[in-house]
Amino acid sequence: MLSRRQFIRQAGLATAAVLLSSQANSSFFIGRKPTVIIIGSGFAGLAAALALHRRGISSIILEARNRIGGRVFSYPIDPAENLVIELGAEWVGESHTRIKELCGEFELPLLNNQLDTHLVYKGAYHPKGSWDYSESWKKKFQAMLENYQHLSDKQKEEIDRIDWWRYLVNNGCEGRDLDLRELLDSTDFGESIRHVSAFAALAEYAESSEKNEMDLKIKGGNGMLAERIADRIGREHIHLQHRVTRIVQNRQGVKVYCDNGKEFTADKLICTAPTFAARKIQWEPGLPEAQLQAMNELQYARINKNPLLFSNRFWKDESFDLVSDQLPHYFYHASKGQASSKGVLISYTIGDKAAVVANQDDAWRSAAVQQTLGPHFGNVTGWLEKQVNYYWGNDEFSHGAYAMYGPGQWFGLMPKLRKKHMHTYFAGEHLADWQGFMEGAINSGEEAAEMVK
Repeated sequence: MLSRRQFIRQAGLATAAVLLSSQANSSFFIGRKPTVIIIGSGFAGLAAALALHRRGISSIILEARNRIGGRVFSYPIDPAENLVIELGAEWVGESHTRIKELCGEFELPLLNNQLDTHLVYKGAYHPKGSWDYSESWKKKFQAMLENYQHLSDKQKEEIDRIDWWRYLVNNGCEGRDLDLRELLDSTDFGESIRHVSAFAALAEYAESSEKNEMDLKIKGGNGMLAERIADRIGREHIHLQHRVTRIVQNRQGVKVYCDNGKEFTADKLICTAPTFAARKIQWEPGLPEAQLQAMNELQYARINKNPLLFSNRFWKDESFDLVSDQLPHYFYHASKGQASSKGVLISYTIGDKAAVVANQDDAWRSAAVQQTLGPHFGNVTGWLEKQVNYYWGNDEFSHGAYAMYGPGQWFGLMPKLRKKHMHTYFAGEHLADWQGFMEGAINSGEEAAEMVK
């Protein structure tokens, strides 16, 4: 029986086998270490650069944005109060050993970021601890998780072919239980569970911590890890606002062209760009048709984050979050553990809801927040001092927050997307066991760096 981790490892071994075969028919770097170009300064690219740095291998990073971190995007919403929130990747999980090790190495404290969920459902407010799934469904779901360990590889591939909503229904989830699973699980995947691979969902819940890896955050912002890695490898090796437009590979190595006219050459290339950005690069020779088609098929989650700075923490619970069946889908305390009388709730929406919220102005979003929270917490907009909004569905480089594997795609697309192309290795959260997490990006970047010989 293959777990997600084993599947990723086997795909990596297959890539390594291709690598060894290709190296047998080309020149080795006898007497010198290879040079490497890395596309992207997100956590995958930075982790790859750090791993190469430890081995004494020279690399440069080409980053299209004007900042490092990629889809890790820490934002000081109130600098005077030292309140920092995340517009991008949010959580470090208890099971995420590598990012925890790096935080220890760089002396970055990890803060508890676990939350206890309140519920607004059909107009009624249910505080934390006062609501749950039905007893019958809890037993069925627990049985599903326990059975996961005994599934054959064939059964897992069969489960991958259907969506999570259908799999839940087939296993006896209905009525209010099904409504709640849609509300809660869609916050994890960034789209309706009708669009998510049943295997990807089942594996995540079966292999994750009790809080589904929503456990910790880095003090001062998750972007602090990006800054520390950049300092370690040397910021002179990171070139911001260098959008790669063309990549030419031949027997001698790689030449990369940027939109600002700059050109770079190296022996090897690690591409950590999300598929939307990688697909727009002119590759010479072109990427294999199967890989291009896989890039076209993989979707990224449409997530809108609307951080709301309030003059006081009216929710009176540091571990507060709330899921609702209204347009503001999910609220969570984004300033937990940060000393201030002020506080930040992030209004988080997914999929079609996210696109609707993103297209409105601040006044409309404030009214929507008041409509959901007002009946239960009073005039909350009266305490609202500031709000910002970031819609990942319109992000110039990813057009989504993180990859979302649909029915049939986990086993179908992943091996194609990971496949080495000449001197190029691919990395990123979309190719990782911990897909959608910072941990996955780091793991993937380090694995790609390890393959550079």
